[in-house]
Amino acid sequence: MNLLVLAFFGVCRFALADEDERLPNKCEVCKFLTVELQAALEKSGRSKEVLELGEVLDTGKRRRKIKYNTSETRLTEAVDNICERILQYNVHAERPGSLRYAKGASQTMTTLKNLVDKGVKVELGLPFELWDEPSVEVSDMKKQCETMLEQYEEVVEDWYFHHQDQRLEDFLCERHVLKTSEKECLNEVWKGDMGTKGAAEDEKAPSDDAEEGKTHDAGEL
Repeated sequence: MNLLVLAFFGVCRFALADEDERLPNKCEVCKFLTVELQAALEKSGRSKEVLELGEVLDTGKRRRKIKYNTSETRLTEAVDNICERILQYNVHAERPGSLRYAKGASQTMTTLKNLVDKGVKVELGLPFELWDEPSVEVSDMKKQCETMLEQYEEVVEDWYFHHQDQRLEDFLCERHVLKTSEKECLNEVWKGDMGTKGAAEDEKAPSDDAEEGKTHDAGEL
């Protein structure tokens, strides 16, 4: 096995082991809760729909009209199942801090699947069809998201009706949820695979000649 293959499997061993050991902290949960809620609101905020509220009375009084994008209905629809969207994330164990959580396949998993496509037998201790199931970390983040959303429901409503001139992350996470010592992840911004040899090189699969027909256990990676 050449040095490139050995180096790759060494990274896999570290990444896969780390995934089982590190659960998301409060800062990361709040960060991605606000990312998803802000995105849902921005999408629905483009609507020009007008809602009619109340009942038409015998007196002839008309129902009250209100713009959808400033209505409680819009907030309720955005919040509904918002934590389910956390399950779309994967653990990118090669990235630092909160940046390990992102949508899309990680470099490690992409490379493992490429090996499988080339006929290499890779054992992760679970069936191939379960490789894309939410990890323990992501499932835990979803549960924490639900608890946090319930606990700070009134804060979210206050922001929606009175403080949308501020970023939701600043208003909710910095001002209400996190202590000063817990805010580090809010400053972490993904800038690409800085300091590596490039994503293309990182994801380059070992040659067919070196790996065809071999079996690799995750414990050996």
